[in-house]
Amino acid sequence: MGLFDKRLGVDLGTVNVLIYEGDQIVLQEPSLVALTVEDERIVEIGQPAREMLGKVDEEDIQIVRPLRDGVIADYEVTEAMLRYFFNKVAGRIRLVKPTVMISVPYGVTSVEKRAVHEAAVAAGAREAYLIWEPLAAAIGAGLPVGTPAGDMVVNIGGGITEAAVVTMNNIVRAESGRTGGLKQDDAIISYVRRKYNLAIGQPTAEAVKIQVGAAVDIGTELSMEIQGRDNVSGLPRTISISTGEVIEALAEPLAQIAQVVKTVLSNTPPELASDIIDRGIVLTGGGALLRGMDQFLTNETKVPVYRADNALIAVAVGAGRALDDPAILSRMNRD
Repeated sequence: MGLFDKRLGVDLGTVNVLIYEGDQIVLQEPSLVALTVEDERIVEIGQPAREMLGKVDEEDIQIVRPLRDGVIADYEVTEAMLRYFFNKVAGRIRLVKPTVMISVPYGVTSVEKRAVHEAAVAAGAREAYLIWEPLAAAIGAGLPVGTPAGDMVVNIGGGITEAAVVTMNNIVRAESGRTGGLKQDDAIISYVRRKYNLAIGQPTAEAVKIQVGAAVDIGTELSMEIQGRDNVSGLPRTISISTGEVIEALAEPLAQIAQVVKTVLSNTPPELASDIIDRGIVLTGGGALLRGMDQFLTNETKVPVYRADNALIAVAVGAGRALDDPAILSRMNRD
C-alpha cells in the first residue's frame, strides 16, 4: 500500500452514502441531488439537497434520488454524485486515485453491477470492486464470515431489505424485498392523511419514525407534535402523534420485512439453520435502529435477533475491511 493510497469502503444506499477509510466513517451524506428542471443542471448534492426537500418550486428545481431499490436509476447523476463525494474525501487534486469497494444488493443483474462499476471508475476510482451488501454487513458487524458455521444477517436499508445466510465468505441463501425506511415513511404519511386529514412531507415522517416510532409496544408511550397542511382548509395545522399510532402505521411494511426473513429461513439447509438458531440473527442498516425492531423479528421468526452495535455503518465498514482481505477480494473477482 502506497503512502498516498486511499482505500475506501462505500455503502451506496438509496437514502444515504457512507464512506469508510482507515477505521472510521469519513463521509455520511444523503443520496440526493438537486437539479434544475429546465436544463438538468446540478444545483446541490447530499445534505444541502436534503435541506431543500419540500421547500423549492418543483417546476424550477427537482430533488432526485439517483438510486432506487439500491441500484442505479440515473447513471449520469449517480456518477456526478460519486465524483463529488470522492472529491470530498480524497481531495480534488490527488496524486493517486482511490481504490474502492462498493456494496450492491444481492441478486442484482450483471448490467446493474456493471453500471455501478463504471460509475465508480468514471467518478475517479483507480480500481473498483463490488461486494454483496449482506456480506459487507456481516463483515462490518464482526461476524466470522470465513468459517464453515452459518451466520444470518438482515440488512434493512432505505430502499431495500436483504436477509442472507453467510458461510465461508459466501452467501448460501438470500432474499431481497423492496421495502425499507422509505416505505415506512410513506406508511406514516398515509396514516396521518387518513386519520387526521393532514398532509406531511417525507422529512417530517422520518422525524416521527426516529423520535417516537417503534415496531412493537416498548412499554413507553412517546409523543411529538408535527405540523402539516390541512387537506380540507388548506391551512397549516399542528397535531400530536404517539408511539402506538406509529406502530399501527408501520404494520404493513414491517410485515413485508418479516416475510423476507422467513423466506430465507425456510430455504436454509438444516445444518446451517441449526447454527442460526444457536447464534441468532444479526440486524444491520438504518432500519435496525427502529425501537423494538429486534424484538419484532424475534417474535415473528422465533429465532433470537440482535442489533449490531454499529448497525448504521456496518455495510460501509465491511466494504472497507473486505479490501484488506485477500480471500474476499479473490471471490469478488470471480463473482
